[in-house]
Amino acid sequence: MKVATGLAIGKEAHPSLAREAVAQAMRSAGLEIANSVLLFLTSEFARDPVPALRAAAAAASCMEVMGCSAPGIFTEQNWVVDAPAAAAMVFGGDMRLLPAPQPKADQSLLALAAPNGINITWLAKPGMRFGGISGDATGQGPFSVWQHGKGAPGGHCEAGLAGVQGAIGTSHGVRVLSQPLPVTAAHGYDLVFLDGKPALESLQRAYDARRETSGDSLPMHRLMLGIADSVESAMHGDYRLSALVCANEMERSVTLTTRLDPGQLVFWLLREPDAAQRDLEETVLRLQEKLPDRPDFGLLFSCLGRGPYFYNGVDRDLELMQQMLPGMPLIGFYGNGEIAPVNGVNELLQYSAVLGLFHHV
Repeated sequence: MKVATGLAIGKEAHPSLAREAVAQAMRSAGLEIANSVLLFLTSEFARDPVPALRAAAAAASCMEVMGCSAPGIFTEQNWVVDAPAAAAMVFGGDMRLLPAPQPKADQSLLALAAPNGINITWLAKPGMRFGGISGDATGQGPFSVWQHGKGAPGGHCEAGLAGVQGAIGTSHGVRVLSQPLPVTAAHGYDLVFLDGKPALESLQRAYDARRETSGDSLPMHRLMLGIADSVESAMHGDYRLSALVCANEMERSVTLTTRLDPGQLVFWLLREPDAAQRDLEETVLRLQEKLPDRPDFGLLFSCLGRGPYFYNGVDRDLELMQQMLPGMPLIGFYGNGEIAPVNGVNELLQYSAVLGLFHHV
């Protein structure tokens, strides 16, 4: 096997953690020199990641080190939040992270960005981008993103994956509460009428229909709105999410984090652990069908709001991956947003998990 991971946890953000994580991965992969290293560090490293990047490069005898800081990181071995840690994946043989200055429209690109490094122009460039947003538990700074063993000056970076065939999918982790309905009226971020009826009434009715008793107060922190291009795309999970800010009792409207236009198809959703597990399982099975054989490694980018905090202190997503693909090298982090192509358009997602499975060719 020419790809493997390593995970090192410590009491302080010391470069030796990056060195140990890479050294573990090198031993597991049977490598003396790596082609590329994917390195994720916890947010304790964000202010000055350079010493850790140098340590990782020295351990891999390779300067192609790409990654970012995040509030939590993981490999197939374990997950870490609230402690300094380093997670590394090394690539050898003919597998590597490959800069793609002029990517093709259908080329998959691993994309990492800080919140202040995201812009529509970059996301809209040719290439199908997938990945996550660097950050910390507060959603504030500092943020660090690196490539070629040094900080990415634009706040984002991307690379193709050479020597592999991949399949990318998104798990939104929600239960559908209603059928897609057209927006009748919206003002700014307020959804006013949905299919000719007050939006708040539509939401309450959809929520009550899935409850044993009606009239319960709405759990606004768990409710979401799905935005789809068609009924078919909604059924296949190809839709965007918008969080709900508040319910406006007087106007019977709902304030969202996304602006909507009349005619768009939307539907109500509920964030739910069991639904998230079913959705991820279906995503894994669907991606495996697109590959010629069992995947050799995986990349997983999960929202901080979906990791252990969502599953009462246990990352059930990681446990599911371990059960479905035992022993498969896997690396990822919990971030402040996810990047994935939705209906051929690169989108910034929330509360989702973006999974890439790859087979060596």
